[in-house]
Amino acid sequence: MEKYSSIINHYESCLQKYGDTHKGIDWPNAEDMLIRYKVMLDIKKFDSIDEKKSSILDFGCGTAKLLEFMNENNYAEFQYSGLDISQKFIDVCVSKFPKTEFYCLDVLKKQLLIEQVDYIIMNGVFTEKRDLAFEEMYAYFTQMLETIFPFCKRGIAFNAMSKAVDWEREDLFHLPLDLLASFLSKKLSRDFIIRNDYGLYEYTTYVYH
Repeated sequence: MEKYSSIINHYESCLQKYGDTHKGIDWPNAEDMLIRYKVMLDIKKFDSIDEKKSSILDFGCGTAKLLEFMNENNYAEFQYSGLDISQKFIDVCVSKFPKTEFYCLDVLKKQLLIEQVDYIIMNGVFTEKRDLAFEEMYAYFTQMLETIFPFCKRGIAFNAMSKAVDWEREDLFHLPLDLLASFLSKKLSRDFIIRNDYGLYEYTTYVYH
């Protein structure tokens, strides 16, 4: 069993306990969850190319609450699809949005057989490490990004917990900015933006091709 299975098991237990709510995807409150969605979708606003219609893949889509947010806030410029490693989450997504494309697979084990999209959103995929050591979570983080980045045409957005906090939680992934910048510059792209301007104890990174 892969070490990151503990992260998957944790989120599935949240879904079982709290259902299709913000707590069911382990966000402490709904207000901060909505802030994260807006910040993630701002990846297009900061891009150098502004096309009218763009495709996005919600990677680690959970119960597709990002799509709910998009529908409620008129993000009509995006064509949405979702992917999650957990069939339990995908079942909820399909029941809510039967006409939307959803994928269920572990991209580190199985080849990602989808067409390129303009943007990939990875909201909450790297915020919790559960019982993984930092080095184990960092290896998972870098392997995942190197695997996924080629499948976006324009860019990718993800968040991680900040090191600029009063105290760090052992189960969260507090990623140093210098370590992140070094990895991105060497392995993905030198064209990236780090946002720490939205009032949460985390930051969001946009990486562009």
